[in-house]
Amino acid sequence: MWGGRKLSSCGNRFVGGLRSRCWGTRAEGARLSSSAENQFSWTPQTNPWVFSEYSMMWFKSYRITFACLSRMKIYRYPWTRLYGTSQTTVDSSEIKTFVALAHRWWDEQGVYAPLHSMNDLRVPFIRDNLLKTVAHHQPGKPLSGMKILDVGCGGGLLTEPLGRLGASVIGIDPVDENIKTAQHHKSFDPVLEKRIEYRACSLEEIVEETAETFDAVVASEVIEHVIDLETFIQCCYQVLKFGGSLFITTVNKTQLSYALGIVFSEQIAGIVPKGTHTWEKFVSPEKLESILESNGLSVHTVAGMLYNPFSGYWHWSENTSLNYAAHAVKSMRQEPPVPAGFVFTGKTEELHDKDSINPGVQEELKK
Repeated sequence: MWGGRKLSSCGNRFVGGLRSRCWGTRAEGARLSSSAENQFSWTPQTNPWVFSEYSMMWFKSYRITFACLSRMKIYRYPWTRLYGTSQTTVDSSEIKTFVALAHRWWDEQGVYAPLHSMNDLRVPFIRDNLLKTVAHHQPGKPLSGMKILDVGCGGGLLTEPLGRLGASVIGIDPVDENIKTAQHHKSFDPVLEKRIEYRACSLEEIVEETAETFDAVVASEVIEHVIDLETFIQCCYQVLKFGGSLFITTVNKTQLSYALGIVFSEQIAGIVPKGTHTWEKFVSPEKLESILESNGLSVHTVAGMLYNPFSGYWHWSENTSLNYAAHAVKSMRQEPPVPAGFVFTGKTEELHDKDSINPGVQEELKK
């Protein structure tokens, strides 16, 4: 048993240290130990978003217990945290490659020729899946009234066709030169001037201002370039309306994709500029589906895509070992998952860990 006076004095120092040091940046948890003289030693290793790790911080003094709990209530829970500019998914090492090619986006016979011809598949793929969610649409402008975010839009190769289908589209790209090219090309079409907006920024930079704004998010040939796929998917989830769609096209992570996508396409045939892709960043459909499902996005479709470098055309395939397209839908609003050790009832929180709480503390909490 610890003495009340000594415990109170140490407890105040403990809570002060907790407030000033524990709730800062990232945390892995904390350890608490006592010496023979009943002195506390606090070793913070921070992660403020995982509250279940603090369920063991219980003492025989109710004052310290309640001080810890009341401090925890003011912080945002992990499933509601908005990812901002402090945590970026943009790989700065790849920026130079795209800066050098920014002026070549609209050369249909150049290095971006495969992306031009990919529109024959990806535009109908996006259009047809979105039309399943509406009862009526305008002839010639089937996506009228829909708001779409094109992430990693480049020079606007996919943004413009979606705008011509009637959608209101925001195209974003972290490469300023890409946005300048897209803006210049859009200026030739007065109709697109009203429907398309371009911004030189990353997805993380607009999460807070565009939360639950878009009917669809498109990330075509993008996720194989990001440095944190999980965070990227979470940001996509946050900017989507409930019931909104996420469309992804990317490259599978297989031996065949390495041989054809990097060795042949980049190093031998020169179809794609050298250094465009990193095989380690390729994602298998299984891994992508797992990440999507664990972040509130229900996968509806995964379809293989094959490119013929001799004809210059794409076609759908049951084989997903090279390229594939995925369509996922943001699940309708549900109660967020409860971290281990916490039970939420209305606006109150209670720790629910019988192994670490004595009966007296449980009774006090219920009051």
